[in-house]
Amino acid sequence: MVELHMKENDNLFIDPGSIIYVAGHTGMVGSAITRRLRQGGNNNLLLRSHTELDLMNQGAVHLFFQQQQIDCVVLAAAMVGGIMANSSYPADFIYQNLVMQNNVIHGAWQSGVNNLVFLGSSCIYPRLASQPMKEEYLLSGPLEPTNEPYAVAKIAGIKMCEAYNRQYGTKYFAVMPTNLYGPGDHYDLHNSHVLPALIRKMSEAKERGDDKVIVWGTGTPRREFLHCDDLADAVVFLLSSERVKVFASFEAGGVPLINIGCGKDISIRELADLIKNIVGFSGTIEWDKDKPDGTPRKLLDITRLQELGWKPKVSLQQGIQTTYAHYKSGLES
Repeated sequence: MVELHMKENDNLFIDPGSIIYVAGHTGMVGSAITRRLRQGGNNNLLLRSHTELDLMNQGAVHLFFQQQQIDCVVLAAAMVGGIMANSSYPADFIYQNLVMQNNVIHGAWQSGVNNLVFLGSSCIYPRLASQPMKEEYLLSGPLEPTNEPYAVAKIAGIKMCEAYNRQYGTKYFAVMPTNLYGPGDHYDLHNSHVLPALIRKMSEAKERGDDKVIVWGTGTPRREFLHCDDLADAVVFLLSSERVKVFASFEAGGVPLINIGCGKDISIRELADLIKNIVGFSGTIEWDKDKPDGTPRKLLDITRLQELGWKPKVSLQQGIQTTYAHYKSGLES
C-alpha cells in the first residue's frame, strides 16, 4: 500500500505562486489554459510533452509525480475527435482516455496533490436529454452511440474524482466544456470536429475553385460552440478564490461538476453558412444525408457557472474569423 503524505498547503484555490502541472499542454485546450495561467502571472508551470512523459505509462507517471512538488493538476490530456474518428476508433477512444486519466488522477493522489481539475465533455449527457442540459442529467439516460466509448471514459473520470474525494478528502472537480474550437485545433478531415473540418473543407474548395462542398448529415442538429480561450478563462476562474464557493455548494465527499459553455446554440447548417461566408467560398453546400447526424441537440445549462460570476467574451463570428486566420497562417508557414 502506498503511503500518502498530504501537503501542508490544503488551499481550495491557486495563486500566482502555485506549482501547476498542465497535462496535455500541447493540445488546443491545454495550450489555451497554459496561456491564460501565464497571463495571470502563474510562472510555476510544469509542462511535459508526450516524448518527455508518456501518460499511458503508469510507472513513468508515478515517478514524475513523486519527483515533483505540485499544488494543482489540470488534466487536459485526452484523445479527441469527431463522429468519424469516434466511429472508426472506439477501442482507442475508451482505452487511451481511461488509462491516461487513471494514471494522472491516481498519481496525483499518491504524491499528495489535493487539487485537480478534470476536463470532460458535454457528450457525457444522455443523447435525448432535456435542453439545456443540467449537470444533474448525468447518467439519466442512454448515451449517443457514435461517441459512447469516449463518453464512458469521461464519465469514469468524473466518478474517479468523486471516489477519491469521498475516500481521501481530496478537492478534485470536473468541468464539462461544450464543443470547443480555436488556435491549436486539428483540421484532419477524418478525425477533426465539425467546425475545423468545415473551415478546411471550405478553404480548400475555395482554393481549387470547386462549385460545391459536401457535408455529412442533414445539417439540422444544433450545437453550442465555445472558443478555447473562453474555456481557459473559465477554468482559471474556477481555480481562483471562486473555487471556495464551488465546493461550499456541494456535500462533503462529492465532486463539483460544472458546465462550461456560452448558453447559445446554432444548427450545423447555419454554422456551415457562417463559415462559408467568412472563408469566402462562393459555391454551394451539399448535404450527405446518408451519413450520421449524431446527437440532435447539445446545449449546456450554464446557470451554475453564471451564478459564480463568469461569462464568455468571444462571439462565434469573431472566434471563427480569428481561427480561420490562424489556420491560413499555419498553411503559409
